[in-house]
Amino acid sequence: MIENDVPATAITDPALFADDTKLHGMLARLRRSDPFPYVKAEGHSPFWLATRHATITAIELDPKRFISAPRQALFSLAHIEKSRALAGDKPPAERMRNVTGMDGEDHRVYRAIAQSHFMSKALNAIRDDIDAIACEFVGRMVAKGDTCDFAGDIALGYPLRVIMSILGVAPEDEALMLRFTQQLLTSQDPEFNDAEANPLKAMSEMFLYFQPIIADRRAKPRDDIASVIANAKVDGAYLADRDVFGYFLIIATAGHDTTSYSLTGGLLALLENPEQLGKLRADPALLPTAIDEFIRWTSPVKHFTRTCTEDCIIDGKQIRKDDIVVLSYPSANRDEAIFDDPFVFRVDRKPNRHLAFGTGPHLCLGQHLAKMELSAFLREFLTRIDHLELAGEPRRVQSTFVGGVKRLPIRYRFR
Repeated sequence: MIENDVPATAITDPALFADDTKLHGMLARLRRSDPFPYVKAEGHSPFWLATRHATITAIELDPKRFISAPRQALFSLAHIEKSRALAGDKPPAERMRNVTGMDGEDHRVYRAIAQSHFMSKALNAIRDDIDAIACEFVGRMVAKGDTCDFAGDIALGYPLRVIMSILGVAPEDEALMLRFTQQLLTSQDPEFNDAEANPLKAMSEMFLYFQPIIADRRAKPRDDIASVIANAKVDGAYLADRDVFGYFLIIATAGHDTTSYSLTGGLLALLENPEQLGKLRADPALLPTAIDEFIRWTSPVKHFTRTCTEDCIIDGKQIRKDDIVVLSYPSANRDEAIFDDPFVFRVDRKPNRHLAFGTGPHLCLGQHLAKMELSAFLREFLTRIDHLELAGEPRRVQSTFVGGVKRLPIRYRFR
């Protein structure tokens, strides 16, 4: 990877993330020359930028000194001010919570509500459903003829349909749920940034949508994750509806775009490395390692933030109480100290100690579901595909938080 002179402050610029060469060139230079810089970017609170795999791992494994509250992502001061204005000064008791923003005992208790249901063994109960959805979406490609925008036409809707089925959302509401999730994640990309869009309004509409589903699962529990969350109790009492919704919300958003970007970016990597596509088609047993390489290579979640609770030394730098630390997952996943040939895409990469799902107590709850979805789709796709090539220029989304390939025109032929 050729390094470049892009400054560390560019990590706050959404446009940087639409250019993989510039992004990874900058991060490679930082890992080599200043792996834990203090960044003062215009329009943002100052923060420390962790670029090395070992540093990020150490911080995530130290949840008492580095907490998720009060922020999980690096937002501009203008964005924070706008959000406060839209939300008003609601007291803590009236605010929705979700598990990613919790720490300590609260996080442990809330995470435990659904954790066992997202483990591999429990997910086997919905494997056939996921396989059927994968088959349906490969069928959509067939119906489109010999070309499509794989990102928008297929990869965006496939994981959303899986999440919808888990949360009890009817298939006919797919377009509505897509609008909710896209507005809530509020891409910084000008192509998708609707000046009229109001994330908090979308959240309110989504809350109203899920209320009857929550009530239904409490009245008539089923053997599904939606019922588990709706009927969860803490200290003998049901969770407040807003907290049940917070759980539904994080599953819907965290499990949608991330898996979509992994699938689209992974397919692009196969197209750019045809020998790896050939290797995977010749040996389907490589599918598990290929999926991990998809996830490492794309790193859909670009960062999370932590707030320091006490003065400490990290990588020889003095960190003060209340300092913000940004954890760069794309950087960790190309760290030369951890990965052999980190800028080479290999479907048989093993070991693959990527941090795309994080680590420690906040290790991604949906990692096994994401891998199951990717496996189901790729198995069906690779079995049926006969020819595959690019049909135009791929384009990446401009986003500092969650992002990947937003346009992937392809030409194909099925058997």
